[in-house]
Amino acid sequence: MVELKIGQQVDMEFGGKATVLGIIGSGGQGIVYLVEFNGMKWALKWYDVDKIRKPKEFRKNIQNNIEDGAPSNRFLWPKYLTKENPDGTFGYLMELKPESFDSFVDILNTYKLCVDPLTGRATKKPVRFSSLYAMVTAVINIVNTFRQLHRAGKSYQDLNDGGFFINVDTGAVLVCDCDNIAPEGSNFGIGGKPGYMAPEIVRGIAKPDVQTDKYSLAVVLFKLLFRGDPMEGEKVVKDVCLTETSELRHYGQNAVFVYDPQNSSNRPVRGIHDNVIKFWRLYPDYIKDAFIRSFTVGLTEPNKRVIENEWQKLFIRLRSEIIMCGCGRTNFTSMFEKPDEHSYKCPKCGMSFSTLGFSNHDFRVPLYLGRKFFECEIYPDSDDFLSVAGELVENKLKPGILGIKNCSSKKWRVKMPDGNFYDITSGKGFPIWKGLEIDFGGVTAKI
Repeated sequence: MVELKIGQQVDMEFGGKATVLGIIGSGGQGIVYLVEFNGMKWALKWYDVDKIRKPKEFRKNIQNNIEDGAPSNRFLWPKYLTKENPDGTFGYLMELKPESFDSFVDILNTYKLCVDPLTGRATKKPVRFSSLYAMVTAVINIVNTFRQLHRAGKSYQDLNDGGFFINVDTGAVLVCDCDNIAPEGSNFGIGGKPGYMAPEIVRGIAKPDVQTDKYSLAVVLFKLLFRGDPMEGEKVVKDVCLTETSELRHYGQNAVFVYDPQNSSNRPVRGIHDNVIKFWRLYPDYIKDAFIRSFTVGLTEPNKRVIENEWQKLFIRLRSEIIMCGCGRTNFTSMFEKPDEHSYKCPKCGMSFSTLGFSNHDFRVPLYLGRKFFECEIYPDSDDFLSVAGELVENKLKPGILGIKNCSSKKWRVKMPDGNFYDITSGKGFPIWKGLEIDFGGVTAKI
């Protein structure tokens, strides 16, 4: 390919020129440059067209994606095409990644390399989620972005650990490498990354589509939560060198999930897969069951893979079952003691937590200072998992007395200790007590 030089100007399709300022990075299809266009800085992805099987059709697909627009603001979507040069080379502009976002690869590695511009010395900077809450929110965001994409009738086709940037403090997600996204049924010869490809792609009997996206999504989620490969266990470790033949066997023809309940031949190996062994026991059964289904029956029956909407509901529940104890212990309810059906107890300090039962689901959620209730949890017609509708707070005048504050724009009806129901409007609150009942409007909750 013809590499661009610093200061070189690139003609844009509809007029104007982008000036190359530097190199951001490189990948299998080309190089990403930092450029200036119309007084703003952008990322320019410049292709090595020799590595694209159908460059004309590929470019046309990017043009169509630009015209269609992004499914949401969580995608670093193509914005402007460059003119196609006589040798066929071209590229497109997209927005730059904000500094507050780290790559999925760096998160999996738990660090990133930072190079001092003066000395050239590289140092490791830790990259870890600030809280369990932020990590589960990131998982929900990843699932929801692909739900949005598939609703738009498109598939990612090359989903892997290079496809995301995540804010480790908030769980916000940005999807990158969106040039490979295509309408369902279209394919431009994209191969995919080993370990992330669905078995039918590895075996060469199918092309990427929404169903293969669902498999790749399950791999991404497993790697983020359990920090390991769902198919890499004892059976894979015995292969000293993973050749194309052995990859075909382990990820395509004879793939075995490390926690397949019917096949123990590929269990995680202590000393090698310690993260998977450690984290697998932490998660509740309904999460583990979803992954078991994804990587057992889902290996050979694509239409039985877990869909995005189901993943989203499962992880919204998981986030609601996080307990942040005053002693500093933060974990899922599955890792707390359960004295009875209506409470949890911290195994570290002994603190007890009451629970609230909602009419729209069959599990109870723990109550603790700072606990947030999201729109989707209390309003049956809401899909909003980011907007806070309520929060458990401490009474400013009576320290130690806890209550729930209405952070939504809607009016709630709440049963007070005198036995009567009262209206609780936005910004107001009410105490937590043994006989508490809340009517959110369509959904009710009781202590």
